[in-house]
Amino acid sequence: MKRAVISAAVVSAVLLAGACAAPETATHDMLPASPMSTTPAHSSAPATGPAADHNDRDIWFAQMMIPHHRQALDMAKPAAKRAGREVKELAERIEAAQGPEIRTMTGWLESWGVPAPDEDGASIGQMDHAMPGMMSDKDMKQLEGLKGAAFDRAFLTMMIQHHQGAITMAEEELGAGVYEPARRMAGAIIAGQSAEIRTMRRLLK
Repeated sequence: MKRAVISAAVVSAVLLAGACAAPETATHDMLPASPMSTTPAHSSAPATGPAADHNDRDIWFAQMMIPHHRQALDMAKPAAKRAGREVKELAERIEAAQGPEIRTMTGWLESWGVPAPDEDGASIGQMDHAMPGMMSDKDMKQLEGLKGAAFDRAFLTMMIQHHQGAITMAEEELGAGVYEPARRMAGAIIAGQSAEIRTMRRLLK
């Protein structure tokens, strides 16, 4: 299973003062990391037009949400063969929503001249402290070994936690981000995943 990581350069980026630079020579200044967040990477790449209308919280949102979504897809894939009908259908909806969002956020980062998270490298479990709701390697391996009702219970329990983490990150984007497409996606994540949490809680009962 592929594990996503944020490069050491992203995690250890130097804290710079100020907000976004003017569009002619835009630089991405650092925001203080929240207790469950890592700081976005610094980029001095020029930005013009719509790509310039963003700040470091928007960069953070994309850089953190991409690996967060990737893990959700990793959790959803085994459901095709291991889950009951309702959980399988839920997993398919999660894949259908989050796969395209990953591609969209990757495109934003590319347009901003900022590296997108690499799918290769160290285990996602080594950075789960940086993103709320992330599962550890142990959690993921446990899920892989289950099937039937046991898989359904574990999947629902873990995905509720995972969704709650994504909602927290989306709320942070709405609180400080300025890039309208990112803000719209954050709102969609809050609405969609809140509804899925209600469904999962019902299925657990």
